[in-house]
Amino acid sequence: MLQGKKIVLGITGSIAAYKAAILLRLLVKAGAEVKVIMTPAAKDFVTPLTYSTLSKHPVYCEFSSADGKWNNHVELANWADLIIIAPASANSIAKMANGFCDNLLLATYLSASCPVYVAPAMDREMYIHPSTRANIERLKSFKNIIIPTEEGELASGLYGEGRMAEPEHIIAFLSQKKNDKNQQSLAGKKALVTAGPTYEAIDPVRFIGNFSSGKMGVAIAERFAALGVAVTLVHGPIHITGINPAIKLIGVTSAQEMYDACMKEFPKADITVMSAAVADFKPLTKAKEKIKKADAGLILKLGHTQDILTELGKKKKAGQLLVGFALETNNEVKNAKEKLKRKNLDAIVLNSTRNEGAGPGGDTNKITIIDKHNKTLNFELKPKTEVAEDIVTYIVSCLKK
Repeated sequence: MLQGKKIVLGITGSIAAYKAAILLRLLVKAGAEVKVIMTPAAKDFVTPLTYSTLSKHPVYCEFSSADGKWNNHVELANWADLIIIAPASANSIAKMANGFCDNLLLATYLSASCPVYVAPAMDREMYIHPSTRANIERLKSFKNIIIPTEEGELASGLYGEGRMAEPEHIIAFLSQKKNDKNQQSLAGKKALVTAGPTYEAIDPVRFIGNFSSGKMGVAIAERFAALGVAVTLVHGPIHITGINPAIKLIGVTSAQEMYDACMKEFPKADITVMSAAVADFKPLTKAKEKIKKADAGLILKLGHTQDILTELGKKKKAGQLLVGFALETNNEVKNAKEKLKRKNLDAIVLNSTRNEGAGPGGDTNKITIIDKHNKTLNFELKPKTEVAEDIVTYIVSCLKK
């Protein structure tokens, strides 16, 4: 998405300047070449050395450097494919909106013909003040300026009462702008995604569970949200922070609670991706008090949990797309195909514990997508964020048929 792009990252005087370091790292990781311009006030929060180390370029702060070299704002503006100003303080937004030009960043901005993305960062009172709102609205009216709006880009997670967007959401937003075809195909769609394990209680302090982290499901939900989809994420016990605030979160613990939530949300969903690792078994009884340790050991009697995916397959209507997951340890393709047919799925995402790096809990996955027409797509081992992109791209291709 951002591979090979030339980006000027502008940093203004805001306490959120520390987030710019994370954003810079993510931009470089995505393959972009980044040059950083800091306003004089920004140096009160983070030192230029931090950004020069991450970008592998000198940081531009003044019109002339310490050795007397002239930093040409026109050349910087012409070099850039896009400019990101993050954080953008109330002061800098006011200057941008009214044509002030008292530092190198503002001069570069005024010389730019490329898109300029602005991520406001200030306290809520400053953000909602009529003067700031007027300046933001004025900036929005400029042809090459892109600021998230309440109506249009709230789903991207970038907009919110003056708080600077999370760097991950900015990357997703930029990727969204590079994927207009996918965005158009998903316009107005609603998605239901499940993630994580379920815990089945033995007594008040013990449970049967599994090693699922929920990272795969969260990545899928994030990818949908970045493309403007209204996403509901039903998740078991997970420990993932910073999830896109536009995603509706429904936290559950047991398989029964996940079943109830999915039955309620499924009729409203155009797309459902069931990536949660739901327990197949549960204790037939739950002790009211903590079970004491006994020399003879403990024998648990287990029963089946309700099969959420099977029930959704029975309830699926025309126009709904239902995708399941299959984690297999042997006869992987055969078992996945049987599950696909038995549960009336449109497609199934197969991964195997025998593939190194593809087990539950990690940051990577290696998948095979099999559809109801027996078409098979194989993918290499990738970070789960990239796997999520592959899955969503596949779903978009199904919607176009």
